[in-house]
Amino acid sequence: MNTRIAELRRQQKLSQEDLAKAVGVTRQTITSLEVGKYTASLVLAHKIARFFNLTIEDIFLFEEEENL
Repeated sequence: MNTRIAELRRQQKLSQEDLAKAVGVTRQTITSLEVGKYTASLVLAHKIARFFNLTIEDIFLFEEEENL
């Protein structure tokens, strides 16, 4: 899943470590989210969205599958 986390983090001049501490995860979790190797739980997605004062949909880019 693609996200805007890295973009938003850079806009606010935050390190991965800064964001990780703010939402209660490790820096490695933030790295994995940014490169698409990990999908956030609903709770974590909500924490990140609240941190940036955005909606989950503004941060996590859902791509609908054509063959549902």
